[in-house]
Amino acid sequence: MKPKRRDFRLDIIVLLGSITAVTIASFGTYRAFAGQWPMAWLDLGIVVVVCLPVVYAWRSGDSVRAGNALAVLNSLATFAACLVTGHTALSWTYLVLLTNFFIAHRWLAVGCNVALILGMQLIPGFFHDGVHAASVLISALLVTGFSHVFAARTQDDRARLERLAALDALTGLPNRRSMERVLSDAVDAFQRSGRGFGLVVLDLDKFKEVNDLYGHAAGDAAIADLASILRFEMRRNDQVFRFGGEEFVVLLEVDSSADLEAATERLRKAVRGALRGPGGRITISLGSALLREQEKTWHDWFSRADAALYRAKSAGRDNYVIADDLF
Repeated sequence: MKPKRRDFRLDIIVLLGSITAVTIASFGTYRAFAGQWPMAWLDLGIVVVVCLPVVYAWRSGDSVRAGNALAVLNSLATFAACLVTGHTALSWTYLVLLTNFFIAHRWLAVGCNVALILGMQLIPGFFHDGVHAASVLISALLVTGFSHVFAARTQDDRARLERLAALDALTGLPNRRSMERVLSDAVDAFQRSGRGFGLVVLDLDKFKEVNDLYGHAAGDAAIADLASILRFEMRRNDQVFRFGGEEFVVLLEVDSSADLEAATERLRKAVRGALRGPGGRITISLGSALLREQEKTWHDWFSRADAALYRAKSAGRDNYVIADDLF
């Protein structure tokens, strides 16, 4: 099974849903022992309803739908508790108003909160007097407003951090973490639909000499220039990643080994014609591999392309080898 990506919303859904279920189940157990069977059965029903989106999120990894559903269910359950138990349910209400923003899309959370707040205002005899009703209304709206601002800021910051974590700082290209995810998706797409993919692993020839003779700044400049050339050469569905050091990985949509070889040679020529350093022309060596049916993970596919790269470098550099040529 493919490992699931870390998901902050999923963690909150599981934590909140589990705590809610355990807490309500405790009340249900107490009411059952006290002979309050209608309320006990109501608590049991709420526990089951709350657990459904939690189980769905855990099994599918779809935290968006599960979180939206859980926010709606929590709001409905809180409103039901207000109808049944009166203003004593207010302690739960503020918690739900806050946590809705952690598990659902923030505008859905706003809708759920406003509906819950207005619903409470319409319950006959729910408040002690008009002052009590006004104070609850104002405080609930303030909780909703501040939570919305915080959720918006947090979501923007998290998205920015995720983008930064997925990019290489020097070249601006997707990094190895991004590459692993995209290659896994490519393997899945190949297994499902038969879409053809080719993998090219390449690195700079004699890069150590560039660093030793001209310094690391020159080496960094060569890497950044190579990234720009590769980015320019990518077709619409092609992708390029910085694997690490002077090594790059290119994912191509191709239908045959001949197409892969043509694309590999095109990249080699493009770099040979455009990449220059303080000492003159800088070349690359490349190894390519077409994705095969027996390869169920990206690691085996990558290993074949990487082995082809080392053979290309052993053959004299400024060269390429297609993995099937090894057999």
